[in-house]
Amino acid sequence: MHLSLPGKRSALICCALILLATCVLASSAAAQEASAPPKASQPAADAVAAASKAAHQPPRTGTHAAPVQEETHEAADAHRTQGEHGADAHFSPPLVAVAPFVILLLCIAILPLVHRVEHWWHHNRNKFIIAATLAVVTLVYYLLRRAGFHAEPGLPSVKMVLKHAVLGDYVPFIVLLFSLYTISGGIQLRGDLRARPAVNTAFLGLGAILASIIGTTGASMLLIRPLLQTNSERKHVCHTVIFFIFLVSNIGGCLLPTGDPPLFLGYLRGVPFLWTLGLWKEWAFACCLLLVVYWAWDTIVYRKEAEEDRWKDRTHIEPLRIVGGLNFLWLVGVVVAVGVMVPEEPLLGSSFEVPHYLREGVLLALVLIAWFTSSSEIRKANSFDFTAITEVAVLFIGIFITMQVPIEILKAEGPRLGLTQPWQFFWATGGLSSFLDNAPTYVVYFETANSMTNAAGSGIIQLVDGNFMRESLLVAISLGAVFMGANTYIGNGPNFMVKSIAEQSGVKMPSFFGYMLYSIGILIPLFLVITAVFLM
Repeated sequence: MHLSLPGKRSALICCALILLATCVLASSAAAQEASAPPKASQPAADAVAAASKAAHQPPRTGTHAAPVQEETHEAADAHRTQGEHGADAHFSPPLVAVAPFVILLLCIAILPLVHRVEHWWHHNRNKFIIAATLAVVTLVYYLLRRAGFHAEPGLPSVKMVLKHAVLGDYVPFIVLLFSLYTISGGIQLRGDLRARPAVNTAFLGLGAILASIIGTTGASMLLIRPLLQTNSERKHVCHTVIFFIFLVSNIGGCLLPTGDPPLFLGYLRGVPFLWTLGLWKEWAFACCLLLVVYWAWDTIVYRKEAEEDRWKDRTHIEPLRIVGGLNFLWLVGVVVAVGVMVPEEPLLGSSFEVPHYLREGVLLALVLIAWFTSSSEIRKANSFDFTAITEVAVLFIGIFITMQVPIEILKAEGPRLGLTQPWQFFWATGGLSSFLDNAPTYVVYFETANSMTNAAGSGIIQLVDGNFMRESLLVAISLGAVFMGANTYIGNGPNFMVKSIAEQSGVKMPSFFGYMLYSIGILIPLFLVITAVFLM
């Protein structure tokens, strides 16, 4: 494989980021020296570690949570008395240490829109340079600060950050996306139906259902090309692609953790696998309302099509057929494996405890099976390559490492942010998900809500890891991250992919702000209604 050295622009950007790192580390060190409490004694640290281990251990069959809480009261008191530098202390970093995380998200949001650097940013190598540099900045911060990250300060703290960010979150996350992406790339839906409003509406409805099963990326890849082929004789197609982004690339994916990356990150943090099925009312309400609006819109637009184009549409008919349908079996296998293989938990009620990364091994095995049992011609017809999933991989390694700082802050300061009501979490999560990536945004507000509840009670859900959370807040965060990723082209990964494929097929898509006129006019009123009906 040919490796080229970074160009001048890459070097300049890296130098700027290193300069930023120096400023961040200096400011963080100064703030830490001024505010750091004395280091906890070893007995107190041991007590804190015992308390944390007991509090985070999910209850086994035949046990109860209440005795565990009683047993850890004394250790928790020791933690509060002795300061916050013990093994699992909730140390709050200075805000300036969040800079690498914020800069990385701003790069993702802004650089594709700046003409002078758009081409440079297009290369995954350059995305990796930015992500890796900012990740190193964060790791150096953890190396030099006096407070440890669930471990002693210094190198043990850095190792623990990597364990949490890379082994705990990134590896399961990217393996799931890679599996869904690769297996769905071996399925093709061929055909050319009449592009009537009812047919297009059925396409969008089918996509909204599939998005929760094979993921928003997989469903978008599977359906966008046959939808464009069906509408190839029509002149007015732009609105159909926009509603496709709304429904298939975003809102449809909220019923399973496999549907959208934010929900899978929630699953990794202890949300039960089937909990998201409880969002079916909000999902059905949003999907049905959007489908009705689309059908009415397309009915009006269809009448404006030239008679010659409608004649071509009636005469150029090819029945739909699925090629590579065996891959649906492997996709079902992915969903089942994710649902039943929870690390350190019994497998389907048996005595066999699932070891770490067995689930990921099974997913990769399914990818290999799908690769060798499906035709390369199908992948070629789908224009399948690994560019898109590589982009996700190189960016998210930086995101998962740099976001450890804001997560720490939210764990310590979450109850004091002033967010208390579901509608507040819905709009806060959704507002950021509209312009930043919705996966890390979900994690940020998930940790905020998680820090606000410490015990069981009415309306409280117990997570698999033993923590507690207000269920209404979890609903609001999940809906905000998934639904409002549709507000802009950059809110969710598949959005830009669908836009590019449509433009390659000759559809003139609106600009970044032109697209937002559609989302503001259609989605924002919908979200206001959802707020009033479900979240107040």
